[in-house]
Amino acid sequence: MQLIEYRKENLLAGRSRAIVIFFVLGVLCFFSSRVNAEVLGSVITYQDSITYDEEEGKLFFPSFVYAEPSREEIYIIDGKGRIIIYTADFFPIHTLGKKNGIQAPQGMTVDIEGNLYVAQSATESNPRHRISVFSPCLEWERDIYFTGFEGADLFAPHRLAVDKKGNIYVAANYFPGVLILDAKGRFLDIMSADEGGKKAGLTNVTIDNSGRIYLLSEEEGRIYVYDENNKFIFKFGEKGGSTGKLSRPKAVGIDNKSGRIYTVDYMRHAVSVYDREGVYLFEFGGLGWGEGWFQYPTDIAVDNSGRIFVADLFNNRVQIFNSW
Repeated sequence: MQLIEYRKENLLAGRSRAIVIFFVLGVLCFFSSRVNAEVLGSVITYQDSITYDEEEGKLFFPSFVYAEPSREEIYIIDGKGRIIIYTADFFPIHTLGKKNGIQAPQGMTVDIEGNLYVAQSATESNPRHRISVFSPCLEWERDIYFTGFEGADLFAPHRLAVDKKGNIYVAANYFPGVLILDAKGRFLDIMSADEGGKKAGLTNVTIDNSGRIYLLSEEEGRIYVYDENNKFIFKFGEKGGSTGKLSRPKAVGIDNKSGRIYTVDYMRHAVSVYDREGVYLFEFGGLGWGEGWFQYPTDIAVDNSGRIFVADLFNNRVQIFNSW
C-alpha cells in the first residue's frame, strides 16, 4: 500500500514538473517571438495622424490615400465623397467635392504632368462609371468612359495608376484583369493574372519608380509583379489569417528607396512587409484604437522619404509611420 502511494506521489510530482517545464518553455518561446517581432518592427515608428479636413472638421471613414511624388502632396478620399489635399507636413490646403465634379470617388492618381485622374462610380446624376480628368490647376477637363471590351458598361473603376508613357491602368472590384488605356483614355489591352488555371479577380494596381507593375488579388491573397513591358516576373503572398499570410489585402505601397513592399490587410488590421523579391520580412499594427493600431485599414502609400501612410478606416484617420 505504501509502495502504491509512493508511486502516486512520484507520478503527480513528475506531471507537475512536466507542466512547469512546458509552461516555462512556452513563456520563453512567446517572449522570444515577441522580442524578434519587436526588433523587426522597431524599423517602423509611428509619427503622426491626419484626422482633420480643410474646415477643421473630422475625417469621415478615409478609404484612400495617395502620396504625390512631385509636389509631395497627400491626397485623401473619405466617406463624404471628397478628395482632401494636404501639404507634406499634413496641412489641408484644398478640397475637391461636388462643386468640382467629384461625386463618388474611389481612387485616383497623378501623371508626370500633374493631371489628376479620379475613378468615379455611377451616381444618380451620372449613371455611368468613369474616370474624371482634372488639370494641374484642379479644373475638370473631361470624363473617360469605358468601351472596347466585353462588360465595359458594367466596369466600375476602383484604383488607378499611370506609367511613364502616360498609359492608365485601371482596376475594378474582382474584375479578372486590369485595363490599360492610353493617355487619351482609349482602350489598349487587359492585363490578367493566372491563378490555378483561371484568371484571378484583381482589385488594385500600383506602379513603382522603376516601372514595375503590382497587381493585387484580394480573394487570392496574392500580388503579381510585372516589368515595365507588362511581362510577368513573379508572384508572392499566401492566403490565410496568421502572421506572414494575407487574409484580405486591400492595397500595396512601394518604398522606392529601400525596395520594400507594404501590403495592408483589412481583416488582420495589419501591414505586412516584404523585400523587393517578395520575401516576407515582418508586420506591424493589429486591431486597436491607439497610435500604431488599426481598425480595418483599406489603403497604403509611401512617399519619397519613405514615410508610410495608412488609411485607418474605422478609426477615422490616416496614420503616418517612419521607416528606418
